[in-house]
Parts: sequence; structure tokens; C-alpha cells
Amino acid sequence: MRVLVVDDELGIREGCKRALVPQGFEVDVAENGPSGLHKLQEKAFDILLLDAMMPGMSGLEVLHHVRQLYPELICIIITGYATVELAVQAMREGAHDFIAKPFTPGLLLEVMNRELDHQRLKREAQRVKNLEEEIRGLTRVKAEMEKLAEVESRFMLTMVHVLQAPVAVLQNSVQLIRKGYVPPEQHSDVLERADLRAGELLATLDDILLLSRLKERLGTRPGETVSLAEVLDSVRSSFQKEAEERQLTLSTEIADRPVLLGNPEHFRLLWSQLLSNAIQYTPSGGQITLSLKTDSGERQVQGTVSDTGIGIATEEIPRIFEVFYRSEAAKSIKETGTGLGLPIVQQILSLYGGTIEVDSTLGKGTSIRFILPQSTLQDGGVA
Repeated sequence: MRVLVVDDELGIREGCKRALVPQGFEVDVAENGPSGLHKLQEKAFDILLLDAMMPGMSGLEVLHHVRQLYPELICIIITGYATVELAVQAMREGAHDFIAKPFTPGLLLEVMNRELDHQRLKREAQRVKNLEEEIRGLTRVKAEMEKLAEVESRFMLTMVHVLQAPVAVLQNSVQLIRKGYVPPEQHSDVLERADLRAGELLATLDDILLLSRLKERLGTRPGETVSLAEVLDSVRSSFQKEAEERQLTLSTEIADRPVLLGNPEHFRLLWSQLLSNAIQYTPSGGQITLSLKTDSGERQVQGTVSDTGIGIATEEIPRIFEVFYRSEAAKSIKETGTGLGLPIVQQILSLYGGTIEVDSTLGKGTSIRFILPQSTLQDGGVA
């Protein structure tokens, strides 16, 4: 333990050294305030014994500087002019204790050891507090890890359940033909059903792989310039024939032609997944509208896919972005489906800091709007 004694009386300086050195303290001395401050700058001390009344710079002035520069240093005032007013003023300046002259070596050691004990207790209390914070942090991390493990477990169970059905149909079809239970004239029908199931299986696996790749890229965006309107036109053209075959009216409303920075494939998937869902779940004779505009005030891109389809029940809307989830209305109109389209859309929007909103009425239709923020727009981004 290092002690600095700052006192203009030689007898006090030497007396403190004689009392403290045999007790294992390393003692340095200074005869005035400036000298004491200089020594504090040269090396670290644990305790400062400071005379309150010294010529030139008083002990209280020194104490004021010390408290600003060395807040953890234990400061004990020693003085031959002990008064209540001086003690109060010293404590206000940050002194830890007060010793009146003359004092015995025993009293000096008692006061110093008491303050050292207080400091050790304070540090231990802070250490315990920090440890408790660390434990709470670890507890939160553990809880999150357990939650993630639970989600992963549910995902794996759901995925196994989803994949079992088409695989079982494929296996059953092959076994029926191999064992001769299916007449040759019915082979074509059985193989066609098996082919459909195989296609369903491959589509699910493709979507799982796509979703996984999108999650791996979260937080990174390629900087290619993309016209969202051109992507919309291209996607609409690729779905036009399917819409006509289902006798659906497909129209677009492009108010602006915003230019964005990103991966063209991501934006193509964004429109494709939303439009594919709308086509699949809109009965013959229905209408689908694709719209694109920018909000000049908010500097946002807004894309919307609206249909007059089967709609979604209000209580099911919060779940439609869950992996593999399909609404009851969707399952009633189409038996098969991956349940991954909207999770893929949500993951793409997450990649670009976007959001998605759903407005739907069961039996009347659905409107899904995505919003891409200003940070996604290229400078001067409306072409």
C-alpha cells in the first residue's frame, strides 16, 4: 500500500513514516500542496494524508483537485485546527475521514485501516454487482438459446411431417407397381400422381434451401442498381399465361419507377412469391392488381399485390409468416403447398430493412403491401 503524506510540518511527515513503514506501508512525503500534486502525477497512491492548513495552497484546495483527478484515492484530512465547520467542509470536498493533531500512531492506523476496509467492501460490492449482471446476462442468453433450440426442434418436426407425405406416396406407388397390385393400364395414372408428389417434394426442398440462403446473407446487400418497375413488368409477363388459364384479370398500376440498390433476383422473388400466392388462391373470374409507387415525403418504395381471392381469417394473419404454415382457407382450396412463400418474402424484406403489411377479409380478398426504406434507395432514385 502506498501512502502520500502532504504536510508543512516536518515532524508530522516523519512521524507518519515511522508509524506506517513498520506496518508494511510504502510512504512518500511532500511539504506543500503543489509538491504533493506533482508526486500524485508521478505515481499511483492508495491513501493521501493531507494537512488542512498549509501556506500557499491549502489542503482543501489540494483536495478539490485530487477529487477531480483521482476519484478512487482515499483522502484523510489531518489538522491542528479541528472544528465542526472544517470537518463538514472537508467532507463536502470529498475527504473520507478527519484526524485532529496531535494523534497517536494507533489512531492513525485505525482510521487508515477502517477506510481501506470500506474501500475493499465497496470494491467487493461492485464486483458482486458486476457478477450478478453477468449472471443475468448469461441467464438471458441461456433462455434465448433454449428458445432457439425449441424453435429449431419444432421446425425439424414440422419439416419431417411435411416431407413424409410426398415421400410416402412415392414409395407406395413404386411398391404397388413392383408387386403387381396395379394393372398395366393403370400404371400411367399411378406414375402421374407419383410425379406430382415428387414435384411437390422438390419444390419444398428448393424453398427450404432458398430460405436458408437468404438467412445466411442477412445484413449484407450487393450494390447492383435495380429498377423495381422493370422487375415487376418481367414477373407479370411470366405469370400472364397462368392467369389467363385460370380466367383471372391481371393488371398493374405503376405510379413511379424507383431505382434501388440490391440483388435483382431478390426483388424478382419478392414479386413472384406474392403474385404466385394471389393466383393460386383467387377463384376463376377474380382480379389481381399489382401496384408500385414511392412516398416522396417518407422516401419509401411501396409495392402492393391485391386480389379478390379466398382471404385470410383475422386470427390467422399473425401466423402466415411462420415456416410451413398454411391457412385453413388455403388448405381447403389447394391440398398441397410448401407454406414457405411468405416466410421467403419476409426474409427478403428483412435483408433490406423493409416491412410488410397484410389486410385481408375472409371470402373477399387480400392485399399485401411491402415497404422498402430510404436507405435502400439509390441517390436520385426515382427514374
